[in-house]
Amino acid sequence: MNRRLLTPGPTSLPPQVRIAAAKEIIHHRSDEFLKVFQEVREGLKSIFQTRNEVLIFTCSGTGVMEAVIVNLLSPKDKILVIKGGKFGERWADIGASFGLQVTGIDVEWGRVVDPNLIEKELSRDSQIKAVFTQLVETSTGVVYDIKSIARIVKETEAVLVVDAISGLGGEYLPADEWGVDVVVGASQKALMAPPGLAFVSLSDKAWKLVEESTLPRYYWNFKEALRMQKNNQTPFTPAVSLICALRESLKLIKEKGEDNILKHHARLAEATRKGVLALGLKIFSEAPSNIVTAIELPLGIEDKKLRALMRDRYGVEITGGQGKLKGKIIRIAHLGWVDALDIMAGISSLEMALSQMGFKVNLGEGVKAAEKVLSGSEE
Repeated sequence: MNRRLLTPGPTSLPPQVRIAAAKEIIHHRSDEFLKVFQEVREGLKSIFQTRNEVLIFTCSGTGVMEAVIVNLLSPKDKILVIKGGKFGERWADIGASFGLQVTGIDVEWGRVVDPNLIEKELSRDSQIKAVFTQLVETSTGVVYDIKSIARIVKETEAVLVVDAISGLGGEYLPADEWGVDVVVGASQKALMAPPGLAFVSLSDKAWKLVEESTLPRYYWNFKEALRMQKNNQTPFTPAVSLICALRESLKLIKEKGEDNILKHHARLAEATRKGVLALGLKIFSEAPSNIVTAIELPLGIEDKKLRALMRDRYGVEITGGQGKLKGKIIRIAHLGWVDALDIMAGISSLEMALSQMGFKVNLGEGVKAAEKVLSGSEE
């Protein structure tokens, strides 16, 4: 059967990207690779909507999250972390592991953070060096109001750090326009490339913190990475095949148009939500994102059994909850190389799997609701 990957990373890959990743390796100090790297650098600036250099590292998204901590801060520095899900908590865990003083704003999972709480904490403690948050808290499917948060942080000495690993390219985030100081991204989400690359952009305000930071780093040295990238080089051997694959995905995004890509994600998200609601299910998130929809599991429906049935019988793979939400929600992603028929297949397989597990559904209602959203739009 055909396999449809509706997970929030890794995501399905376009054929051009798969072919590029499979080609013969080239030397990373050759003129051929330098040309590829130059194209990727420029393409990432467009995706990040920034004039600043976007540093490229061979690692997972978590690797570059750690890199941000060690390049911006010094031992015992104070940071403020929005903890509204597993990945907000990850910022706090990384900060604590390096001896930082972490103040957390605890947000009920599935809810949005109130920007006024951030303003209150920054007013209370002027020693806070950085505010850490997500664009999309992937574990709950919630998108945060980064524009309002940035407006608040901009009026202080602190820098705003946004984990956009899942949201980059699928949610609107004009880094320079909004004044977001640090944006973190990765290859395996809306950018439609294999896992293994992570990115970070920094404002002038953030680079001043880099100059002051005393936490140890070697591989994660932002200043050295910047120096080398200006010559289309990296300090150490990069993931050559992944960078070649990323070039192809960035070409596709440019051809389609970034605004159209955002509209595409929004349309698929709306279709997914309408389809889910038509089945009598509930959306978990207070502010649902355009990259993943979190759905409350009905009483008596076992998470692993439902997902296994969708995967093994219908070829549709989705994800479950994480942390305290394990066994309580499922998540259907609609980002990256996903089209209308993928969403239709996802809703249809969910209908059939739920019905086979004894949950009362009117077969076809979810598909019908999704079709109403998708049928009048060009893909």
